[in-house]
Amino acid sequence: MNNQTFSKKHLTKKTDDISEWYNDVVLRAGLVEYSDVKGCLIIKPNGYALWESVQKELDLWFKADGVKNVYFPLFIPMSLLQKEADHLEGFSPELAVVEYAGGEKLHEPLAIRPTSETIMYKTFADWVQSHRDLPLKVNQWCNVVRWEKRTYPFLRTSEFLWQEGHTVHKNAEEADAMAQKALGWYQKFYEEFFAMSPYVGIKSETEKFAGAKRTYSVELVMPDGKALQAATSHDLGDNFAKVFGIEYLDENNQKQLGYQTSWGFSTRSIGGLVLTHGDDAGLILPPKVAPTQVVIVVIGNKQDAENPVEPFADEIAEELRAQDLRVIVDVNYNNSLGRRINNWELEGVPLRLEIGAKEMEQNQVTSVRRDTFEKQSIDRANITATVISQLDTIQTDLLEKSKKLKTDKTKNVNSFEEFKQAMDSDKSFIRMYWCESLECEKTIKDATKATPRVLELENMAEQADEKCLKCGNPAQRQWLFAQSY
Repeated sequence: MNNQTFSKKHLTKKTDDISEWYNDVVLRAGLVEYSDVKGCLIIKPNGYALWESVQKELDLWFKADGVKNVYFPLFIPMSLLQKEADHLEGFSPELAVVEYAGGEKLHEPLAIRPTSETIMYKTFADWVQSHRDLPLKVNQWCNVVRWEKRTYPFLRTSEFLWQEGHTVHKNAEEADAMAQKALGWYQKFYEEFFAMSPYVGIKSETEKFAGAKRTYSVELVMPDGKALQAATSHDLGDNFAKVFGIEYLDENNQKQLGYQTSWGFSTRSIGGLVLTHGDDAGLILPPKVAPTQVVIVVIGNKQDAENPVEPFADEIAEELRAQDLRVIVDVNYNNSLGRRINNWELEGVPLRLEIGAKEMEQNQVTSVRRDTFEKQSIDRANITATVISQLDTIQTDLLEKSKKLKTDKTKNVNSFEEFKQAMDSDKSFIRMYWCESLECEKTIKDATKATPRVLELENMAEQADEKCLKCGNPAQRQWLFAQSY
């Protein structure tokens, strides 16, 4: 638990100012603190433990599919970035570049890694020679730098942590299947572990990754109706293979270009987790990823030489830990009981067990769910089974709450006037027919600050005979539009 004590009255209400509330929570709950470099955070143990939960699960899924972890240099020669024009153009506004090192000006400037396609793919040209070398599947867990003018903890920072997967395949079909498989991993993680219900699909031509043939995206609906791009997977086609000479000899001894993918999931996800589940008391963490799943708060005071409740609490804690639950026993009597409870609620621990002399005499504990504050008395003999059941229920209920948020914040409109009114009054995801032209996209963005977030996978093949709600030109598919973080 944080040494800092906390009062709920000092926390901005989420409904009053979600931006200020978010900053209060990520700092006071001990997820991050600011560093001396603008846009670069110190991720504290509570925050890093959430990232470790991401690493633990996704890494298992990657490896089960034959993906192997690697590490490539942080510094990328500018000449490599310049080899693919669209890629360079997409990242150049955010590049951090080193021109001096060791007291001397470098012969060639070095970009600090914004993403690793270029430096990896130069090497892939050596690694891939034959069809027997394919598919090539690698991933790295690392930091990247994209110099942001406006920063926001986790959601938009100049340096952040992520994983980036990169693969090479024999043909376009295998590459696209891989890009969609990675998208499926991300969707599964959000639903099963972060208890968040996303939209998944493809990005528009303007919004896709620089140099990609197609970008698949995970888009989260935030409580204020804005969109958070939460993970992406890119079908790169043979574009980078042409630039970097990634070729292989097929079964007929003929040279062929490789087809590639890249896909990434970052610490931005933690920001989405906080925004989605938190309330006016602080964080609410899904049990599957919470660093502490159960806190046992022992009731007592610092005047007691010995508290007979402590052995009782320790016994229960060991029983729960034997079921692989992450449990802490709080015997910090220096703070009042109210402050101790406030702190655990702020940190989002899913389940609190309160034990005092009265509970011990009755051979019971009192459980309190963090998401609903619902209290329940549990007999000693039933504690383990009941705690496991309650944690499972919390996990399920949080996902259902996220699904409801997504439904409530998504609207269908029948005119562009309705579109504008929805964006002005109650920000939402808006599903509408759109002609998919760049000019129309720009006009919509200029008028409403909304962009096409995603074309849902189930709508990709739709061939309706409709009209674009903005320009009136033919439109065959419905897209989701929203303002974004």
